[in-house]
Amino acid sequence: MTAPRELRTERLLLHPFTEQDIPDLVRLAGMREIAATTLHIPHPYTESDARSFVANTDQQYRLGLAAVFAVAALASGQLRGAVGLSIHPGHHRAELGYWIGVPYWGQGLATEAVRAVVAFGFGELGLHRIFASHFVGNTASRRVLEKIGMRPEGRLREHVRKFGQFTDVENFGLLASDI
Repeated sequence: MTAPRELRTERLLLHPFTEQDIPDLVRLAGMREIAATTLHIPHPYTESDARSFVANTDQQYRLGLAAVFAVAALASGQLRGAVGLSIHPGHHRAELGYWIGVPYWGQGLATEAVRAVVAFGFGELGLHRIFASHFVGNTASRRVLEKIGMRPEGRLREHVRKFGQFTDVENFGLLASDI
């Protein structure tokens, strides 16, 4: 596959990450609040981390294993966060992941971006199932998953270790036939 195409929503432009996104990526993903609510973002988050991430997202897309988008403001093009699908081709499913920079929390951007990527996953990629999880206590992320129609599928107790502590995760899922 070639680089993922752009997706547009009412307020957002979702596009493949480029080197131009790296300074904003470091600034936004580098906030501890972002690392605290995501499994794979370290803290501190360095320019080297961002460069590796950008290179990896392109490679993973070409292999058909991921479709990751920079979430940018449609009007200014400024980075607001990230959203993507980690694809399991043999099972026609993908895991949804996303984050929005702290300065942009509470504006509905995550829900808007996630809706677009879920539609892309079912429509363009032909997925059968998309699933996601969130750390227990991350009510904002739970609301995003509920708003897009995902159904709760259970809790995994002390499933992940973040910042030296085990935490529960709640799982959600959505089938193409659900929408």
